[in-house]
Amino acid sequence: MANQYLYRFVVLFVFLSGIAWRVQAQAVQTIPEFPNGDQEITLIFDVKQAKDGRATGLLKKTDDVYLWSGAGTVGSTDAFQYQPAGQTNFNQPFNPGKMTSLGDDRWQIKLTPRTYFGVPAGQTIDKLGLLLKNGNGTAQTEDFIIQIYDGSLQIALREPEQRNFFVDANSAIPVRAVISSKASVTVKLDNTIVYSASDADEVQTSISAGNQAGVQRTVTVEANLGDATATESFTFRVKPQPTVAALPAGMRDGVNYTSATSATLVLYAPHKSFVYAIGEFNNWESSPEYLMKRTPDGNRYWIELNNLPAGAEVAYQYLVDGTLAVADPYTEKILDPAMDQYIPASTYPNLKAYPEGAEGIVSILQTNQQSYTWKVTDFQRPDPENLVIYELHVRDFIAARNYQTLADTLSYLKRLGINAIELMPVMEFSGNDSWGYNPIFFFAPDKAYGTKNDLKAFIDKAHEMGIAVILDIVLNQADYEYPYVKMYWDGNQPAANSPFFNQRATHPFSVFFDFNHESEATKALVQRVNRHWIEEYNIDGYRFDLSKGFTQTNTGENVNAWSAYDASRVATWKRIYDEIRSYDETAYVILEHFADNQEEKELSNYGMMFWGNHNHDYRNMAKGVQANPQGISYKNRTWENPYLIGYMESHDEERIMHDVLTNGNQNGNYNTRTLSTALDRAKLAAAFFLPIPGPKMIWQFGELGYEVPIDQNGRTGQKPIRWEYQQQPERQKLYQVYAELIKLKLNEPAFSTDDFDLQLNGHVKRISLFHEDMRVFIVGNFDVKVQPINANFPIAGVWYDYFTGRENNITDPGQVMELQPGEFHIYTTKKLETPQPGLVPWQGLVLSAEEELAERGVTVYPNPMQEATLLQLEGDYRGTVQVQLVDMTGRQLQQVRFLKHQHSHQEQLRLQRLPAGIYYMQVEQGGKKSVHKLLKVQN
Repeated sequence: MANQYLYRFVVLFVFLSGIAWRVQAQAVQTIPEFPNGDQEITLIFDVKQAKDGRATGLLKKTDDVYLWSGAGTVGSTDAFQYQPAGQTNFNQPFNPGKMTSLGDDRWQIKLTPRTYFGVPAGQTIDKLGLLLKNGNGTAQTEDFIIQIYDGSLQIALREPEQRNFFVDANSAIPVRAVISSKASVTVKLDNTIVYSASDADEVQTSISAGNQAGVQRTVTVEANLGDATATESFTFRVKPQPTVAALPAGMRDGVNYTSATSATLVLYAPHKSFVYAIGEFNNWESSPEYLMKRTPDGNRYWIELNNLPAGAEVAYQYLVDGTLAVADPYTEKILDPAMDQYIPASTYPNLKAYPEGAEGIVSILQTNQQSYTWKVTDFQRPDPENLVIYELHVRDFIAARNYQTLADTLSYLKRLGINAIELMPVMEFSGNDSWGYNPIFFFAPDKAYGTKNDLKAFIDKAHEMGIAVILDIVLNQADYEYPYVKMYWDGNQPAANSPFFNQRATHPFSVFFDFNHESEATKALVQRVNRHWIEEYNIDGYRFDLSKGFTQTNTGENVNAWSAYDASRVATWKRIYDEIRSYDETAYVILEHFADNQEEKELSNYGMMFWGNHNHDYRNMAKGVQANPQGISYKNRTWENPYLIGYMESHDEERIMHDVLTNGNQNGNYNTRTLSTALDRAKLAAAFFLPIPGPKMIWQFGELGYEVPIDQNGRTGQKPIRWEYQQQPERQKLYQVYAELIKLKLNEPAFSTDDFDLQLNGHVKRISLFHEDMRVFIVGNFDVKVQPINANFPIAGVWYDYFTGRENNITDPGQVMELQPGEFHIYTTKKLETPQPGLVPWQGLVLSAEEELAERGVTVYPNPMQEATLLQLEGDYRGTVQVQLVDMTGRQLQQVRFLKHQHSHQEQLRLQRLPAGIYYMQVEQGGKKSVHKLLKVQN
């Protein structure tokens, strides 16, 4: 999870035709009361009256509050049609809109609309769109739309604030209005005058609601002045009493399709008095025949809809207590009036138009849906301990941002060799541009990435290629548009009687609204969501975001206390795990936990897997800074199962390449901040990451050296897509190194052994893997200077250098090696197929000790070399001798073959053309090799 959800909720506010969006008088006040577009207006905001939860970030401020606004003209549906010059970046302060504090969370600004918004002469302004935000856009109010007047006789209705509502029987309804000029005024209930006044510029009275339950009644305020007439009206109904009836057998929350033309809707809504089903089937009216029945326990409302058009999409909502219209929390598709217009037809063809007469997000039902036909029905999931996961974000991975194009990239990922993909959250989230950790509908894939069948086709194709698909799922929190947040809301936080949410999060890392995972309602929801995506979409498991937040132990802002062992949280996760296992025996259950090792060990032993963040260590190592990532080993944590998913990068960490290129160390001519060297450092880091036994995860484009910083365009903002990296030879080598390491990990049993030794302290690091099939020894120099070392091979014998194919006969496991900065080698006791040449810039010659050279009868002199250097061989060997001279990068400079016919042989080597530097001479005779370091000095 991102520790900061700095997503930008960009909305084009739509002034829907036929729907008057009125501002609550307490939230925004205008002076004068009837402003026009050509006079100065004073706007006064009371942030305490804002309804959007994000507005809490504006409370108690004395500065850093700005107006974000627009103006709309007659005939336009857009209240932000014209915007002030320079208002372009929501995440930065907009100085012309800087507000003046009046104290007590009240703010003021003065402006002349036509001038401020740049509306051309001849265009009549009739509305302003307004909201307040802080400078960086992380806190904001909801949008307010206020009316601009044209100077004619007008009525502004101040009370009631709503225009269509329900009241208790026989209650008094206050009516208060102001008139732009003194006039004759009447108030009518239906067609009966209940109040009148002459020469009045305001009305203040009340009317009795009566006791006619469910009957709509209309109150009209009318003003007359000469030939001019103005009216304002509102409607109300006395609250109905729902019929009490048991839920039909087999029905569950959400839509239940009962035939080609019928469906039963069920809404879980404890503490609510009545609910209407509204939608295209009744023109969005709360008509009596669509009053939903209530179950005897008072917890659910249900209704059977008949005569639905077979196979057609039908939009609907629930009108709760007559005041709040919400989409179905269990819907599998929504329509969003603000966001859908920005989804291209190439991503979502034939998207249903937003229905006329509706307000806000609506849900969709559709009988006789054609089911997706799965091609792969017997996919065998990779073993958890051998997972190599590729985490990706659809928005930042492919320019088209859709599943269809994503499916086309699977061949690239297959060549890389990964066996699992982890998709960042794809469930409906606020807006279209987000990391996805702001969910609002848990059963609906976000349309910004395509249709649900496109998602299924992507999963199907991945399975065809042997790749599992894991969903990053957010069940720790929900954003404001989630129906169960809005249905149980108390000013600026969830209500105390919410069946799902804590009023305040129990832990310090919550950003939106925190689920109570010990409530029965949340337990049922989580179980239903988890089962839905596995059974409906054939996904292979979940990465649960902020799993440490699934607790009712209130630790406030104390991160250490939150991370301590929590028995109730352990019980919650064991319950969720058992539920998943009841219908899927092998689905991956991965937790982003970062809690006390005792807790993670207990849950790991139970079968759960865990994210293991080692970004900090690997970034430092790649930069040439001392670090020890020993904790990437599950054995280091004393776990029984290899269920620690180690990673160098995820969506949430700084990119290694960026840090190396910006902050890496250097020594002389060796500079990690040059691209070619930084890419070699990335190879080195990968060589000490992927081979360590246990599952691993790669963040998208890490295999190509992605170097864009995480905070570019805001932490969660859109990042540039770098497929052009594939065309760069040095980056392609990094990709191939990753591919070779993954191939070793997944195909050679030694790389999944439980017998291994990690020596990761210091600049020179070693990994030893022990298996009956073969042994593996990895050694690397993370320093920025040459390191002469004792190799410390696990055993003597023949070892093969994987990336060069060179054979090394190691007679002394501790014999001398000289590692260049950034140099690494993977040695195996079994000869493996050698990768393509040139992936690493060194040849891996193991230096023989001087005494060993003497024992073998090998002498090279003089050293430092001169124009003619002599190689003296002594010994019983007779036959071909091969001599190779290479430079420090392993590039072969000379090769000489000759026959040794007698005990003593002397060969003259011509080296006069070599520049000054360090060289290595490898002498092979009779299958035995020795390496000698030579120095050439400048004459």
